[in-house]
Amino acid sequence: MSAPSHTATPPIPRNLAVDTYRGLVMFLMAAEVLRLAQVAKAFPTNPVWQILAFNQSHVQWVGMSLHDTIQPAFTLLVGIALPYSLRSRQRRGQSFRHMLAHTILRSFILISLGILLRSLPGTAPNFTFEDTLTQIGLGYTFAFLLAFTRQRTQIIALVSILFAYWLAWALYPSPGPAFDYAAVGVPPEWHRHLLSGFAAHWNKNSNLGQAFDLWFLNLFPRPHRFLYNAGGYLTLSFIPTLGTQIIGLIVGRWLLNSAPAIPFRRISVAAALLIAIGLSLHFAGICPIVKRIWTPSWTLFSGGVCLLFLIAISWLIDLRGQRRIAFPFIVLGTNSIAAYVLSWTMDNIDEAVYQFNLWPRTLNLFSPAPWSPALEPLCVGSLTLLIYWLILYAMYKKKIFLRI
Repeated sequence: MSAPSHTATPPIPRNLAVDTYRGLVMFLMAAEVLRLAQVAKAFPTNPVWQILAFNQSHVQWVGMSLHDTIQPAFTLLVGIALPYSLRSRQRRGQSFRHMLAHTILRSFILISLGILLRSLPGTAPNFTFEDTLTQIGLGYTFAFLLAFTRQRTQIIALVSILFAYWLAWALYPSPGPAFDYAAVGVPPEWHRHLLSGFAAHWNKNSNLGQAFDLWFLNLFPRPHRFLYNAGGYLTLSFIPTLGTQIIGLIVGRWLLNSAPAIPFRRISVAAALLIAIGLSLHFAGICPIVKRIWTPSWTLFSGGVCLLFLIAISWLIDLRGQRRIAFPFIVLGTNSIAAYVLSWTMDNIDEAVYQFNLWPRTLNLFSPAPWSPALEPLCVGSLTLLIYWLILYAMYKKKIFLRI
């Protein structure tokens, strides 16, 4: 009697467009070492340098630059990856309880890693929760639970979360004309970015999120009492950030269920709808588009913009077959946690090089330098970026991937 045959379940193929987009995001993050804003100061009348500088900097408050798309893209891609991860775990026979325990542990590690990186190069933990990893970690378990629900439930959850968050901010008293912005770290020259009327509920360091952080962050040990975040970033932003993960979760399920085809039309319609709603809320004065505090309109608008990037990359790779162009980014995207941690490390090394004037002392191979002194930050940063990529390429070749 012949033995029964067992057909192995084929592995779920990786979505190269998603890996490429994730790698592009990691590249944009690491490319801060190019210091384009510093270079642009030496060429104040050159529009090319000014555009490059603008898009490697965060906008002061309202609006968006290319640099502002890094965090929502990373967050969206976490949501997109969830259906792939869950399908793979289910095929390996993992129970819901096991997956939930792993998810909770992963959330804890993401939060802890974010705090650790924020604490570098100090000697004591810096308990803040506004960076990319901690924001994702705070909402990740909720996104995991929503992954087991129907799309309708996910959309209802998205709308409910954003509306409830908007309402809470709208009901919190807005700062009056006599509000002392200087006491919360807003310098006089920054006042042109302040919003008026109903939109003033979302002004810098004078909002519901700031009030929460004054209580919450001072529960942790710190050398000095927390008064404000200089950039206006907030812990509570993880709530609308969860909305970005939910958008990714919905799109990830579309991609997984349509594979190997790409649902271009569905994603394009979703992107257009998200952008239109976000802009409508902004220009109607209902909710401004502000990345630093992750307003609900920012969740929608940035989610739509990031989906346009995903569509463009999917078209380039899946329809045009341009995988060679994608390879340098795939190296980064398939090892995103290592790339993220390394970008922080390289950034701190780059800061030290400039702070202690190490570059001209140790690596000045050309005398005189063949480039303008104004371009030195770009040249130093380019070398740093190359080293960053080569490290990750070596890990890629040896199949060393950091997983959480």
